[in-house]
Amino acid sequence: MTHWHLECSACGHTVPGDTPATVCPECGQPYLVRYDMPSPRLDTIAPRWDMWRYRSILPVRADEEPVTLGEGATPMQELPELARAIGVRRLWVKDEGLNPTASFKARGMSAAVTRAAGHRVPGLVVPTAGNAGAAMTAYAAAAKLPARVYAPATTPKPILDTIAALGADLHLVDGHIGDAGRQAKAFAAESGYFDVSTLREPYRIEGKKTMGIEVAEQLGWRLPTHIVYPTGGGTGLIGMWKVFAELKAYGWLPHDQRFPRMVVAQSEGCAPMVRAFHAGAEKATPWEHPETYASGLRVPGPLGDRLILRALRESGGDAHAVSDDAIRAATARLARASGVDVCPEGGCAFAVAEQLARAGRIPADAEVVVFNTGSGASYRF
Repeated sequence: MTHWHLECSACGHTVPGDTPATVCPECGQPYLVRYDMPSPRLDTIAPRWDMWRYRSILPVRADEEPVTLGEGATPMQELPELARAIGVRRLWVKDEGLNPTASFKARGMSAAVTRAAGHRVPGLVVPTAGNAGAAMTAYAAAAKLPARVYAPATTPKPILDTIAALGADLHLVDGHIGDAGRQAKAFAAESGYFDVSTLREPYRIEGKKTMGIEVAEQLGWRLPTHIVYPTGGGTGLIGMWKVFAELKAYGWLPHDQRFPRMVVAQSEGCAPMVRAFHAGAEKATPWEHPETYASGLRVPGPLGDRLILRALRESGGDAHAVSDDAIRAATARLARASGVDVCPEGGCAFAVAEQLARAGRIPADAEVVVFNTGSGASYRF
């Protein structure tokens, strides 16, 4: 028996937590994990230094060990000079590039591969814009499971080299991640491999939500006013928005704690969520010709579009896109001001934070966390 069940994010269909689920069979939308247990106390945080220190509020059975490489527990650095420069009260950068395989994707894959291994699947398959493939391959290797990865041929070479070095069966695809996703889905159907694509299984969100728990803990169990998140598939943003409500329900946050305004950061060359948000749409129309050097943002039609838009609107948040030139400049500026090896996606988040602050869409008294989702080293070749 598990202490959670799965609930469709759209129609409410439920299945037991031990079901090897993909998307909802009734409507095709993603499942979310819902917990069936008394509220865990704050003192249930385990004495270990990875994301599984929060295992009391994660989908892992008491009698099993997670598949872990030491993911999570990443630093969050305050940058007072940059805060003054862009015109906000406080500014932090949360550096996810220090995770295994150099990105935040490690968190989601640790949770997803833990559950897939528990289901004794024959292998794992994923489409990737880069970092997800590297992370899945690493955790598949740790779990002793074969892995196949479909990646656009334009994926940065250091990431492709990591995927190959870790032993995946790597297939390069002409096109974007949507094209890779179609090939991965077909292979899963014919092989029985489990598809761990973004939101096609419910557990990557649970790993990603630990970013939100860490933000709260690193700020002394309170939350910032704004979180600016570089958004491709959007699982990180969705997961954090989900966990803030869980933490409040558990009593880990003050009862009067206001949740952050969630801000989507995208490139002007691929901005389906920005377009949908400002159009007042309930879902996103796929971006016609996705082009940006920030490969993690090159996601033309995210499956989680409804959930991303829901989080933005429930939080009173915002969405904004910037040019690749602005991303390059902001990446260098943030790196040199912080010592963090900033990836283009992190640069995008900082560029968006600055532009919104200067436009008054982020107020001068704001306390802002900007996410750097990976290591800049992955893009150098």
